[in-house]
Amino acid sequence: MVKETESFDSNLGGDAALLTETLEEVLKSSGDPTDQKYIELKNKAKRVLEDVRCRVSRASDSYYYRAKNAAYRADNYVHEKPWYGIVIGVASGLILGLLLKRR
Repeated sequence: MVKETESFDSNLGGDAALLTETLEEVLKSSGDPTDQKYIELKNKAKRVLEDVRCRVSRASDSYYYRAKNAAYRADNYVHEKPWYGIVIGVASGLILGLLLKRR
């Protein structure tokens, strides 16, 4: 699952660049609705846009469920071991306070 997400992140930039190039080609073309090249580019732009939207939607769902799962695990951990949660919270607050004080 992590490899798939990393692969998605690295491919997203390439997909966005491809989408941008395709849309630029469409805008630069003659714009004549009877022009075959215009029709092909417009259809290509639509396909690429739908593909990118689908990938972004899947990634967003994946990140949402991963974050929800992490929050659920943290909640369970704190309920099972409340003193560890308190110690971690105090230590985090102390470290964050010291880091912010240095600025």
